[in-house]
This record gives sequence, C-alpha cells and structure tokens, in this order.
Amino acid sequence: MTDYMDLALKYGGFTSLDKVYLKNALSDLSDSQKLAFITPPPSVINAYFAEIYQKQSPEAATDYYLELSKALDLFNLAPSFDERKPFIRLNLSGKSYGFCYETDDEVAHVFSEQLEVPTTTILFELAQVFPQYKVYLEGSKIKMAKVDFDEEVLEELTPEGQLLSRVSKLKGNVIKLASFNQDELVELLAQYKGQVIYYGFAQRECLAYIVQK
Repeated sequence: MTDYMDLALKYGGFTSLDKVYLKNALSDLSDSQKLAFITPPPSVINAYFAEIYQKQSPEAATDYYLELSKALDLFNLAPSFDERKPFIRLNLSGKSYGFCYETDDEVAHVFSEQLEVPTTTILFELAQVFPQYKVYLEGSKIKMAKVDFDEEVLEELTPEGQLLSRVSKLKGNVIKLASFNQDELVELLAQYKGQVIYYGFAQRECLAYIVQK
C-alpha cells in the first residue's frame, strides 16, 4: 500500500510540520488525486534539476528526475507542452524543448514546443547536455537511453586526409565515428543515411554509432 504521507515528505517539499495538514487534505482523495496533490509544481522540479545539474553532474540530475518519476508516476508516453505531468524543460539551439521518461527503464522522450524536424545539430547538442546517454531517433521521435557498445576495434576505416575524425568497425557489426569537429563528423555520416544511428559525446569528442543490419 502506497504511503502518500511518506512520499509527500520525501519528494513533495512538505515537512514534518505539515503532517496534520497532509493527513486531512489527503483523507478524502483518490489515489490519483493524492499523487497530483503531493507532486511538486513543474517550476520546483525544474529548479531542483538545474541546481543538481550545475552543482553535481548531468547524471545526478537525471537520476533525481528518474527517481521522482518512479515515486510520483510522472511517466508519459505522449508528452506535450499542454502539460499534464511535470517535465524537464530544455533550450536547444534557442528553441524550447522538454523531456520526460516514458517508463521506469530510463528511456527518455525529448519533444519540442513547436513542430520541429529533428536535426543532427539538435541530436549532438543533446548528447553534449546529457553525455551519459546515447541519443537516437525512433521514427520522428527523439529518444535518449543508456546504451553501451563493445568498444573493441576490429578494423580501422578512417578515410585518408581526416585529421580530426576516426572511423572504426566495432564488434556487433557497429561502425563508430568520432571527431573533435562536429561538422566534419556530420559530413562523414552522410554515407550512412537511413541506418540506425546513436549520437554520443565523450572527452570533448562527438560520437556516432551506426548499427548495421
């Protein structure tokens, strides 16, 4: 049985001084109404997220939001800026985006306020904001998740004349592209159109993993 009092004290911003008030306020509410009542407003969640991101790390911030999503059922398979459940707001290339988790398996859905076609610029920008995740497209939807690849190099495929970029074949039929120059990497990616690409960022390098069929 869910202890809504405990959830309110741990995640909702309430303190022990609020216990009597909470008990009375929650007494006649349904379970869904209780969750809605104790869930902090989006502004508070976003402020905590930003503070943790700046003072600790991107991963600590997403860990906080994932834990909150699990505790208060903030998962959303079809999020939008017609906000029914709180989500994390992002500014990407000067445009308004948001993200939330779809389920407790830590797959995040990134969505725009206005209708936008996902670009490699946005995908790489996201990878830099959240380097613990790989960013990818599922149809026209932008997703983020923790995806690991076997980094053992089977073959070097770097074209001649590439000074800032590397192309290599990894285990699992995966091609890895890495570059200190994002524009150069985007040019190299042109030959892999139509394939599944995971975008990443590590040690100041833009990364792309192409999963070949």
